[in-house]
Amino acid sequence: MNFDLLLKGGHVIDPANGLDGLRDVAIHGGKVAAVDTDIPANQARSTIQVDGLYVTPGLIDIHVHLYATPGNRGAWAGDNSILPDGFSFRTGVTTMVDTGSAGWRNLEDFRYRVIDRFATRSYAFVNIVGLGMATMETEQNVADMDPRRTADMAREHEDIIVGIKTAHYWAPDWTSVDRTLEAGALSEKPIMVDFGFFKRERPYYELVGERLRPGDISTHMYRGPVPCIDSDGRVLPYLLDARRRGVLFDTGHGAGSFVFRNVIPCVEQGFYPDSISTDLHTLSMNTGMLDMATTMSKFLVMGMPLVEVIRKSTVDAAKVINRPQHGHLSVGADADVAVLNLAHGTFGYLDSFDGKLEGDRRLTCELTLKDGEVVWDWNGLSGVDYRDQGDAVGIRENEALVMPPPA
Repeated sequence: MNFDLLLKGGHVIDPANGLDGLRDVAIHGGKVAAVDTDIPANQARSTIQVDGLYVTPGLIDIHVHLYATPGNRGAWAGDNSILPDGFSFRTGVTTMVDTGSAGWRNLEDFRYRVIDRFATRSYAFVNIVGLGMATMETEQNVADMDPRRTADMAREHEDIIVGIKTAHYWAPDWTSVDRTLEAGALSEKPIMVDFGFFKRERPYYELVGERLRPGDISTHMYRGPVPCIDSDGRVLPYLLDARRRGVLFDTGHGAGSFVFRNVIPCVEQGFYPDSISTDLHTLSMNTGMLDMATTMSKFLVMGMPLVEVIRKSTVDAAKVINRPQHGHLSVGADADVAVLNLAHGTFGYLDSFDGKLEGDRRLTCELTLKDGEVVWDWNGLSGVDYRDQGDAVGIRENEALVMPPPA
């Protein structure tokens, strides 16, 4: 047999390779071995029928918070972070990126306690503040914003660090952004800015129009205070200019950064995010955001074509974090796969402020593979009928265990 596993009969959407149609996907040794129109089932040790479902690359959520450990009990990351495996695979996510929960002082602890201990592939932005998001107050500590130490830490952990992050800065100056940019230049990495609090002295148009470099990321792009739409409902030109200049825009839905009154006009006019992401933490997962599949569904019912929703959740997200080895089903790539069900009906979606949008479609995850192994199976697609398992499984006679006859 040529393959370990065959996903047969599904509709493959792999934007990186221009695929959008019925294909079979074969896996061997944890890698994608073949993608073709009709791969015989007898060439694989195991076959999973995925008829009527969409087969995509494993989803990539580039904005989450994962530093949930007993030793990190701050007002932000410690109490609000989640651990990856409990929230990734069940929504088709195989790769997560923590966005600045740890800084140069505690990154190694974060790596030891979380990143290296879970099955979800995890990367991180290192925070310009030494203690990261330990509390909102620590994020204001200008004395702890050390560009050189941050850059050194980013270089030392090159395999997991994808950029430098600043967030939630209150003061009316550019100190946090400027020092983050300096660390980005020293480490030769992009930066991500959570603008958080808006001040007249540091307007958003200056951030994306002048300060951010090509490849740098503005997250929470549809946040309520972001000036998106003019009085005639048109996307403001400075956003389009920033995109042409190479600035990237990340969704970062979160508990307070996704407002339909901003998102819908932008999507209708084609101002899509460069990456669909959740800003997953304990406050957002039980409110309007919910999860990655729900966030993707919102863009779908707002009018973004399904192939674009998948693109912004796979290959384009991988490009944002400069990890081109992920987000596609090319032969030889890691066999990270999401199998999604597109349900039709009447569904309701909430933004971050209880704004409701009704839609006629919803994505859910049926099956997730990480490195070719089934890590989530909603409806038992990978199983066999228990009646066909025979004596190899379950209760059977064994002389050593036979009960004595009744007296």
